[in-house]
Amino acid sequence: MSNKFQELLAASSVILGEGAVIERLRRDSGIQLDDQVVNSALIYQETGLAAMEAIYRQYLGIGQHYKLPLLLSTPTWRAGRDRIARAGLAGHDLNGDNARFLAGLRDSYGDYSQQVAICGLMSCRGDAYKPAEAMTAHAAGEFHAWQADALAAAGVDILLAATLPALSEAIGLARAQAATGLPYLISFVARPEGTLLDGTPLKEAIAAIDSAITPRPLAYLINCTHASIFRRAMLHESNSSPLVRERVIGLLANTAALSPEELDASHQLVEEEPETFGRSVSALHGELGMKVLGGCCGTDERHIDCLARDLTTPQRL
Repeated sequence: MSNKFQELLAASSVILGEGAVIERLRRDSGIQLDDQVVNSALIYQETGLAAMEAIYRQYLGIGQHYKLPLLLSTPTWRAGRDRIARAGLAGHDLNGDNARFLAGLRDSYGDYSQQVAICGLMSCRGDAYKPAEAMTAHAAGEFHAWQADALAAAGVDILLAATLPALSEAIGLARAQAATGLPYLISFVARPEGTLLDGTPLKEAIAAIDSAITPRPLAYLINCTHASIFRRAMLHESNSSPLVRERVIGLLANTAALSPEELDASHQLVEEEPETFGRSVSALHGELGMKVLGGCCGTDERHIDCLARDLTTPQRL
C-alpha cells in the first residue's frame, strides 16, 4: 500500500527538500543545542521551539510559493535511546513529540499540507564523518529498532536514515526500518570516487542492502555532499553503475565542495552563493533524473528559494 511520499514521488516531476536546520540553529547565539540530542530537546524550550518553527516555516513557505511538493525531516537526527537517556530526557517521547510538532506545522498550511511529506530522521550512532565508529550490521539492527519504532508509532510518512558513512551500520539501520512496515530511505555521504566514506563502492553498497533486507529501501539518497562531488560519484566509471543511477533518487547538498574531513576541521561556515547552489543542484534533475533535491550544510532559505525557482523554470520541467 502506498503512502503520501510514494504518491508524491509517483505524481511529481521533482520533490523539494528542506535546507539546513541544525546548522542554522547552531549559528544562532540565542540557542543552546544539547550535547547529546542536538536540536531535539528544543521541542521543550520556548525560545528554541520558536526558532526551529521559524526555520521550518521558511521552507514550507518556499514550497507553497513555488507549488512544489516538499519533504521535511523530523528534528530527531540524534534522538536514539542512549542519547535521550544521557540528556536526562528518558521520560519523554522525544521522537513522537518532535514528529507531532512537525505534523502540526504542516497541517497549518491548508490544502498545501497534502503536498508535504514528513520523514522520521535517523542516523548512525557515532560520528557521521568517522566510518571507523560504525556499528556492525547485527548490533545496528538491534540498536536502531527502538527509534525506528518510535518514529513509526508517531505517524511519520516515511523513515530516513541519513548521513551514513559505512555499509555495516547502514544494513542494520535498513533492517530496523524495514521491520516497522513503513517505506524507508537510506542516505549516504559520498566521496567523488563513487564510494561511501568507508571506501565501499556505491554500486556494492546498494546491491548489498537491496539483497540483504526485505522489504528493501524504497530508494536511496546522498546527503552532506556538494553537487559537484555528487555528480562525479554518480558518473564514476567503476564504482557507480546503472543500478546506482536508478536507485539513488536525490541529493540534499552541501554548499562547500570539501571532503568530510575538511568540513570537520573547518571552524567557519563555507558558503556558496544561493544562485550558484540553485543552478548546480537543479541541473541534476535534468542531467541525472534526480527527483528529490534540497539542502544540507551551509544552506538556508535563500539557497532553497533559488533551487525551487530554478526547478520550476520551463526548461527544468
